[in-house]
Amino acid sequence: MSDSEEWAQGVRVLQAGAPLREASAAMILVHGRGASAEDIMLLGQELSMPGFTFLAPQAPANTWYPNRYSAPIPSNEPWLSSALEALEMLLSRVEEVVPATRAVLLGFSQGACLTLEFAARHARRYGGVVGLSGALIGPPGTPRDYPGSLEGMPVFLGCSDVDPHVAAADVLASGDVLRRLGGDVTLRLFPGLGHEVNEDEMNHIRGLMRALLPEGESAS
Repeated sequence: MSDSEEWAQGVRVLQAGAPLREASAAMILVHGRGASAEDIMLLGQELSMPGFTFLAPQAPANTWYPNRYSAPIPSNEPWLSSALEALEMLLSRVEEVVPATRAVLLGFSQGACLTLEFAARHARRYGGVVGLSGALIGPPGTPRDYPGSLEGMPVFLGCSDVDPHVAAADVLASGDVLRRLGGDVTLRLFPGLGHEVNEDEMNHIRGLMRALLPEGESAS
């Protein structure tokens, strides 16, 4: 069962799972280029777990920013800043009920790039950050002197070693940056996989989620 309403900056947010006001933990799911909140919520349905609320914001025209993640950052403005602000406002709404330490930020493809960039620019301890087929935004050589600390927060990065849209070297470099920020980074490059999510990634995410719930609450 899911519904939607407008939250941050007029962005529509699809909601499923436990009502936010009753949730023990939350997951914000950020869709990729050309996709929708409904698409990424299919992933949320597969990850469904008692106690979790799932929230998926919808990008205007199904795209968070116009150019590749590896393009010069100014070429993706002002859309990038607007998207980051929408995530910040959505997380603020979540934190009225669920603390950030029990909120997981998850993105796929363009949504993963946006999620990782948000976590780096707003480094503190969340429940976890998951980047599926994504990397930090900006070309090689982009300054990565982000303030703050992830304080040992679990970070999971999963991608194909031959992903047609995301360079494996950029995923590895992103993992290094997030480790320097204090993240407990698990990084998996899957040989020959397409631009997709696999069951190994799903199982890792489920384990991360279970760790955020009170003992026994994750049992269905």
